[in-house]
Amino acid sequence: MYAATLLNGEITVSELPVPTPGPMQVLVKTRLCAICASDAHFVTSAEAMVANSQKFGGAYAGIDLSQPIAMGHEFVAEVVEYGPGTQQQVPVGGRVTAIPGMVDEQGNVGIVGYYGHLPGGFAEYMVLFEPLMFAVPDEVSDELATLVEPLAVGLEHARSGNPTPEDVALVIGAGAIGLGVVAGLKKAGVQRIVVADLDPGRRELAVQMGATFGVDPRVTSPYGPQDAFDGAQVNLVYECVGRRGMLNQIIPGLGVGARIVMGGYSLEPEELMVPPAQDRRLTIHFASGEEYQDMALALASIADGSIDVRPWLGRTIGLSEVASAVAAMGDPSAPVRTLVDPSRP
Repeated sequence: MYAATLLNGEITVSELPVPTPGPMQVLVKTRLCAICASDAHFVTSAEAMVANSQKFGGAYAGIDLSQPIAMGHEFVAEVVEYGPGTQQQVPVGGRVTAIPGMVDEQGNVGIVGYYGHLPGGFAEYMVLFEPLMFAVPDEVSDELATLVEPLAVGLEHARSGNPTPEDVALVIGAGAIGLGVVAGLKKAGVQRIVVADLDPGRRELAVQMGATFGVDPRVTSPYGPQDAFDGAQVNLVYECVGRRGMLNQIIPGLGVGARIVMGGYSLEPEELMVPPAQDRRLTIHFASGEEYQDMALALASIADGSIDVRPWLGRTIGLSEVASAVAAMGDPSAPVRTLVDPSRP
C-alpha cells in the first residue's frame, strides 16, 4: 500500500506492507483523513516527545523513530477484515471512525498514526482496535466524519472545566480544539463565551461555533470585567494554545475561585508563580485526549446537526501534497482541517 510517511524529519510517499489485524483488531481501508496540528508538531518535535514520554511516562515512549511512520489519526475508513476475537458489529464495507488507541494481546499500548507498526490515515490501510471503533451513520459524510475525533477532544476539554450556565468562559486559541471547546460549552448551556485569538478569521469562526464575541488579546484584555456581560468577569478559562508562559499570563487576570483548563500542548517547561494562584484559590485542570463518551457525543452532534463543523473543512489532497499541507498548519489563514485521500497520488 502507499502512504505518506515520516522519517528523519521529512514526509515522503513510500510503499508499506498492508497490516494484518490481530486479536480484537480490524483491518480498514482509509477513505479520508484530516491533518491535525499535532501532526505538524510531531514532524518538528518527535524526538523531544518520545524522550519526554520515556522520562516521565507517556504514550509516545515506545515509538521507534528509525522506522517510517504513516501519521494521521482523524479518519474515516471502511471495514475490510476482522481479526480473531472480534464482535463484528459493523458489516464489511461499513464506514467507521475510532479513537486512535491500540492495545495488543500482550497488553502493549500504542497510538494509530504514531507508531511505525500502526499506520494511520495517511496510509491506504490501517488496523484499529475494535472496542474504540464507532460506526458512522449514513447522514454523516466522509468529510464530516474526519472531524469527529478533533471535535471530541474539544468536548473533553470543555467538560473538564465542569461548566455551568452561570459561568463566563474564555477560550484562548481558536484552532480546532478551541472551537470544539466553544461547541462543548454551548452544549453545557454556557451563554457567555469570549474567544481570544490573534487572527480575525479564526475569531469569526469561533462566533459561528457559538462564542459571544472574539477579541484580539494584543488590543483588548479578555480577563477584566466585560461590558457585554454587565461587568461580569471571566471565571472559567480554557488555554488551547500550548505556549510557554501562558499560565502565568492567565493567573493575574482572574478573580477568586476561577478555574483554568490547560488543553494546549507545550514541550517547554512552565514556571509557575504559586502565590498568585493561591491568593485567588484557583483550580487548574490539565486536560488530555478524548474518552469514549466524548467521541460518542461528537459523532451524535455532527449527525443531528447540533454542532456544525462544516466551516472547518478545507480542500482534499493526495499523498504527494501531505508534506506541504502539514507544514502549512501553523498559518492561521490555513483551513482548520485539510483532508487527505490516500488513494490519490
